[in-house]
Amino acid sequence: MPRWQSDSPAVEHLIDALHDLGIKTAPASDPDLGFDVVVQPGDVRVQVKHRSLVDGAAAERLVANHRAAGGAVLVVVGDRITRDARQTLSRARAGYLDLRGHLSLRADQLVLDTDVSPVQQERVDHRPLAGRAGLDVAVHLLMHPDAVPVRRLAQDLDRSPSTVSVVLKGLRALGLVDEHSKPDARALFQEVAASWRAHSHSTRITHLPDPDPRGRWSKPLQINASDTDRHSGWALTGNAAAAELGAPVAVREDDPLDFYVPSAAVARRAEKVFGVAVPASRAQCTIRVAPVDAACSRRVAPPARPSSWPLAHPLFVALELAQDGGRGREVLESWTPDARWVRVW
Repeated sequence: MPRWQSDSPAVEHLIDALHDLGIKTAPASDPDLGFDVVVQPGDVRVQVKHRSLVDGAAAERLVANHRAAGGAVLVVVGDRITRDARQTLSRARAGYLDLRGHLSLRADQLVLDTDVSPVQQERVDHRPLAGRAGLDVAVHLLMHPDAVPVRRLAQDLDRSPSTVSVVLKGLRALGLVDEHSKPDARALFQEVAASWRAHSHSTRITHLPDPDPRGRWSKPLQINASDTDRHSGWALTGNAAAAELGAPVAVREDDPLDFYVPSAAVARRAEKVFGVAVPASRAQCTIRVAPVDAACSRRVAPPARPSSWPLAHPLFVALELAQDGGRGREVLESWTPDARWVRVW
């Protein structure tokens, strides 16, 4: 008997279990209706939530936060659901699918409490932001904080679906994205900020290069200051970029500028050409290899005045500000970028 498919792994597991029992399901006609699956018989509307481990406390939170849109029944899918959690969910007339092999679902015209085939557990990356792939996925979700299918996300990032799926499962286990891969944007931003500088280091450079595309070093150093749409290049970040983007931060004219650069090779070349500043007070700029490619490929066109640099996307500027646990975070609290961008901090 053929069945429909969902982009949500948890919903997939539920409809697989019901399908094996000979029970038909149908997708919600609109994802904004507040439920994910319609179960026959009785047109039972089901809202699916996933957690890796569901204990008694987690079950109580899920029940308390459940909003039964259209009379939807809550069904919790978990890699492991404890006995206390099962009892809590049952008392609240919520269902559950323990992926080790048990399904419970209670509705007016349908009562299930039965063993089902256990699901072979996928590998979970418990540190999903420790690697470049995890950071790529997280940044993309913050720049596009709407639910997106795994395959489209993999295509956008030029990564394999399996790699993206493992990262999403790790983020899901931490409660940073939901079953539809929609992020809890502020929580995910904080996690990305905590990992941001671990992926690269900055170098103070003695001389500031010329952003003029006709300049000697524009191509060898991949500065690409005049072509922000088609090519990666240096992206101004830090306080100077924040001020240009409207953040309430003061900048002095003699403050060194901060840049993301496209690669380690570019950084080494810039160090050789312009020299590393010793002592640090001699620096005219600092360079940092972009932790993700998007920091140098998704730049903002510079202000229309001479010697202007392309700006990093506000997300990457905000991630830099977040590294300053005091003043930087105060600036972020007061800064809402213009309508071109979504505020996720």
